[in-house]
Amino acid sequence: MRIAVTSQNFRTITGHAGKSRRFLILEADGVSAPVEIDRLDLPMDLSLHDYHGDDHPLFELQLDAIVTQGAGQGFIQRLSRHGIRVHTTSATDPVEAVNAIATGKALPVAAPHDHDHAPDRPRMTLSPDTH
Repeated sequence: MRIAVTSQNFRTITGHAGKSRRFLILEADGVSAPVEIDRLDLPMDLSLHDYHGDDHPLFELQLDAIVTQGAGQGFIQRLSRHGIRVHTTSATDPVEAVNAIATGKALPVAAPHDHDHAPDRPRMTLSPDTH
């Protein structure tokens, strides 16, 4: 299996896959330990959140899956159309996570994905009507 891992620091699994620009690419056969075969360090305009073409570098790697700590439904559906399964997890070790996938083991559950892209702003609170 060929699996990409979102990793902004090239050491741990990081979140928000759509905005990620750095990926570890690992090969795993479910028998031997996964092996890192490549790294992608893409320019800002090639995050999948911003780039909408079907010729993205990730799609050219013949990936079976992507591992991340967070991904929205749009990201998951888009990768599915390219035959890439998205695995979200709270795990932080790329090799352990890829090995779990290759051997059919469950990954630790990911935290819910917050897809709010708006800047922080005050929240309006409603008070009960007092007539």
